[in-house]
Amino acid sequence: MEALILSCGTGGGHNSAGRAVEQELRARGHNVSFLDPYTLRGPRTSSAINKTYISMAQKAPAAFGAVYALGNAYRKLPGKSPVYHANRTMAPVLERYLDTHPCDAIVMTHLFPAEIITDMKRRGMRVPATYFIATDYTCIPFTEETDCDFYVIPAEPLAEEFTGRGIPAERILPLGIPVGRGFTQCDRKGARARLGLDPNRLFIFVAGGSIGAGNMSETVGTLYEHLPKAQLTVICGNNAALYEKLRRVHGGRITALEYTSKMADLMAACDIFVSKPGGLSSTEAAAVGTALIHVTPIPGCETRNMDFFAANGMCIPVKRPRRELLAACDRLMNAGERAKMRENQRRNLPQNAAEALCELMEARFAGVK
Repeated sequence: MEALILSCGTGGGHNSAGRAVEQELRARGHNVSFLDPYTLRGPRTSSAINKTYISMAQKAPAAFGAVYALGNAYRKLPGKSPVYHANRTMAPVLERYLDTHPCDAIVMTHLFPAEIITDMKRRGMRVPATYFIATDYTCIPFTEETDCDFYVIPAEPLAEEFTGRGIPAERILPLGIPVGRGFTQCDRKGARARLGLDPNRLFIFVAGGSIGAGNMSETVGTLYEHLPKAQLTVICGNNAALYEKLRRVHGGRITALEYTSKMADLMAACDIFVSKPGGLSSTEAAAVGTALIHVTPIPGCETRNMDFFAANGMCIPVKRPRRELLAACDRLMNAGERAKMRENQRRNLPQNAAEALCELMEARFAGVK
């Protein structure tokens, strides 16, 4: 099978989910291409789109939330959204690519390529089997105006929200959000040994996602001040200002990293994982089975992610780090509380989403042949 995965770099989670599917398909012997469709117009176009999104999320989260709320309000109006009309200009571009790079299935982990594919279908262009993966625990604005063969959603209880937006129930697959194999095959003892951690000291891992968003400085400062004996590692992503500030203010007392290839080990090894509620990072934490505290969500889909996890006992939500974070940490010092959270994560979220999706793709491909 020839598969094409379409994503965009507006957040690391979209690409990570796509890479998880790519990893599984390649392990099964299939050929896979991974593409940001906007790079077909040149790297500047893709970079401009990604930088605009990231800059707003980092520097003006309230404005980001306002845009998200506006999108929800726009859903009530007739006709296609501005997002659809902006993306439909890419239809002829992607058609030319598919003419020279034919494939049997397209997997999309971002709304933008799903909008492009939808316009291609409406214009009568040939499109193979299409699979859209929702990487947040909500039906984000304008998902309902896309036309994909299947919609992979994070969990069964969310199906009603998607059908309520007009997506046919027979197209909805509650398989979960795909995560890399490392997150399902990691063990705490081995991870701690690989990271060289002191087994007798508390280890707290903090992450602001690939874009380093949220008020991570306040969060880290609170932990630094009140848990001086803890081993503390912080992932800053592409937020260079946060990275430099943490190094300048806290020196060698914490480990500040821009990026890491050891996310699975860090999540498995930590006693407590403190993170903004990105859909992918939250799912990875649940796959590992780690004690999770959600902080400072970017208004919009991350608020919904936090609400879903909190309602199902899969995280402790912290909206005001200076007032609430230490109490949440104290609660998770209890082994029984951590075990209960791990059980809730295991019970409420599907396991092995990448495998389940690839099995479906293989079955459908075999049926077409």
